[in-house]
Amino acid sequence: MATIRVYMTMSLDGYVTGPQDSMDDPMGVGGFRLFNWLDRRNDPGVSGQVVEESMATRALIAGRRTYEHAGHWQGDHHNGVPMFILTHNVPDGPPPGTVHFVTDARECAAQAREAAGDGDVMVHGAGATQALLQAGEVDELEMHVVPVLLGQGRRLFDNLPPDHVELELMRQLTSRDEVDRAQEVTHLRYRVVR
Repeated sequence: MATIRVYMTMSLDGYVTGPQDSMDDPMGVGGFRLFNWLDRRNDPGVSGQVVEESMATRALIAGRRTYEHAGHWQGDHHNGVPMFILTHNVPDGPPPGTVHFVTDARECAAQAREAAGDGDVMVHGAGATQALLQAGEVDELEMHVVPVLLGQGRRLFDNLPPDHVELELMRQLTSRDEVDRAQEVTHLRYRVVR
């Protein structure tokens, strides 16, 4: 069965965007600082390895807000994989490319797992991550932690209930010795303990 893995970059204080993110400024004020590490995505080293792994996923789940702020990824996130967009309201008209709109987190996870077969499913977005965690559908978290404090913005785990989600660290990779300070990142992979 496919593994559903959240892939998210965040600041050390837990923000995935800066403040005032919008369609015109999808990462908010100062939020693109979180993605300096992607400048090294094609280089050998840990960041290149992590990006290569993420691009090998066979399906994508994202929240509607993330999908819209990303410009719908121009209809193709990577390699034509099916995209399952978790939304409260399905838009009128046929979806573009390989997009499927789904209104229930469990159903969204089931469809993405089926599409991915024995591969992995990538999850993007704070809303989708929270909904899937609450539904018990996240298997792993791949967190790309950037050594910066944004202070404000959109937090990845802000709206979770007070239940504990136990995690087991599976892998920790750091780019510190490979890159300039502005491109440093620590990649942490956790398994959700059931």
